[in-house]
Amino acid sequence: MSNTNKSSLAALSLAAIGIVYGDIGTSPLYTMKEVFSSEHGVPLTEANLLGVVSLIMWGLTAIVSLKYVALILRADNRGEGGIMALMALAMSAVGKASRWHIPVMLIGLTGAALFFGDGVITPAISVLSAIEGLEVATPAFTPYVVPITATVIVCLYAVQWHGTARIGRLFGPIVLVWFFVLGAMGIVNIAANPLILRALNPLYALQFLTHNGGMAFAALGAIFLAFTGAEALYADMGHFGKKPIRLAWFCVVFPALSLNYLGQGGLLLANPAAVTNPFYHQLGAWSVYPLVVLATMATVIASQATISATFSVTQQAISLGFLPRMRVEHTSSQEIGQIYIPLVNWLQLAVVLLAVVGFGSSSNLAAAYGIAVTLTMLTTTILTFFVIRFQWKYNLLLCWAATGIFLFIDLAFFSANTLKIAHGGWFPLLLGSSMMVVLLTWHRGRELVFDNLRRHFLPLNEFLHTLFTEPSERVAGTAVFFRAEGDGVPHALLHNLLHNKIIHERIIFLTVVYLEIPTVPEAERMKVEALGHDCYQVSIFCGFKDETDIPVMLARCSQLDRPFEIMETSFFVARHTVIPTIGSGMMPWRENLFAAMSRNARDAADYYQVPPNRVIELGAQIEI
Repeated sequence: MSNTNKSSLAALSLAAIGIVYGDIGTSPLYTMKEVFSSEHGVPLTEANLLGVVSLIMWGLTAIVSLKYVALILRADNRGEGGIMALMALAMSAVGKASRWHIPVMLIGLTGAALFFGDGVITPAISVLSAIEGLEVATPAFTPYVVPITATVIVCLYAVQWHGTARIGRLFGPIVLVWFFVLGAMGIVNIAANPLILRALNPLYALQFLTHNGGMAFAALGAIFLAFTGAEALYADMGHFGKKPIRLAWFCVVFPALSLNYLGQGGLLLANPAAVTNPFYHQLGAWSVYPLVVLATMATVIASQATISATFSVTQQAISLGFLPRMRVEHTSSQEIGQIYIPLVNWLQLAVVLLAVVGFGSSSNLAAAYGIAVTLTMLTTTILTFFVIRFQWKYNLLLCWAATGIFLFIDLAFFSANTLKIAHGGWFPLLLGSSMMVVLLTWHRGRELVFDNLRRHFLPLNEFLHTLFTEPSERVAGTAVFFRAEGDGVPHALLHNLLHNKIIHERIIFLTVVYLEIPTVPEAERMKVEALGHDCYQVSIFCGFKDETDIPVMLARCSQLDRPFEIMETSFFVARHTVIPTIGSGMMPWRENLFAAMSRNARDAADYYQVPPNRVIELGAQIEI
């Protein structure tokens, strides 16, 4: 490998440490404390401690190292990862005609909806658990923990519009220091109590599960907190690639986490009283304030990764037709993946603050955390089965062998987390259910709108033949009419002829087609079909991560009869007003919800970055 490639790999791996592993890297702040909290009833004995640490160690090996790093990272959608990319890949693998197409879509949407719930809990519990270190220093700080946490979170969301380009370079080094400190603290406590190394024997994990019965089952919900954030490995694959993510995990993150969990176990063997907050007791009182500062920086970075991922998932959902168009701002001229969505930012901030104030402590939030993450992991495992079965064409028995063990583990952790539903688990389920309703309502509503348009379908070629049967006067310039895939004559053209009675000298019928892949190669991005009489059908193909700047794309098009000039072009857009009706379609409340979303959706011309002074809107009412 050349020196340039080595340095590039090292830089990407360092960046991956900062962005990808911030969430799972902050889990030691609260995991051990929650496992042995009074709510789970696990007595702090030597056998139980060895069993819990052994479960965490082998869980990191099975869930993260084997499931995500070894298997799931292979299921990429042209280099992209994440639940929406995996859903699109699985849907493409089974095919639209398959009986599995809709079930796969619903499974993927369930995972995506729950991801939004996870995106709320992660900043809340991470920052709150870091600030709670002040309580270890002195109980006098207790009344100020929630206000300080809320202030940090508000500041974090307030700077999102700047993008992560400037501060992103600091993420890797800070989190690298964090993992170094985790490992160093672990080594100190392991050296003081080497007996904890017996937890590397998986028999202790097995004995903990078999000897403690229902208590051990309940404790699995808290033990799972050590693995939250594993989904980020897959979600951020498109930004860093597989190799840097794998290298960062095996060389830095996995060793640091393992050492720290073993170290916390060693500390509790020697000092059971430290169970109130073992993380902040690892080095003694002198270290609390420095650790609070470092932990706060690490948790802010972990939260930033979740917020950025939420923006990405939202953009993908918009492109795939599951959310209405929103204002998407690109915060970097070099990196297309760095985006900011104002509406999502402020809505998420409001719900995060609600969670911080409502739950009040990381212990209370821990009950709400696991259920959303376990369900998301479960959906990822199921979708991966469809990919390796229908895309990779593996033998059915091999597919079951590859995913079956992970399915069993996911179901075990999910079942344990269902015990928390009444104690806070309802919160992410409520958020996920609400998002699921929004996703399905928008998707179904668009289908009803398109069905209505098809009922009034006028074949485009026949219409143009009739229109130009007799010579007609045409005005200078180019008219662009947006046209849905497979649609007939655009309503905007009919209204323009009816009211303005003009025909431009060049007419472009523009169709934007979103494919179930992340990006479309530049050479395959555009297709032009001449319809005669200086009329053209221009189809632009985009992936769900592609930026859609229509004027730029048309300016690059060399297949038109003459160059495209934006100041000589008028874009005609049909603004559909949705009218809910009683009868077939959706339930009345869902139709009203869709109509409200449709009214507030960003209009097509604005979303496709067409200058406002070149747009002419023509209204039309659509009944659903």
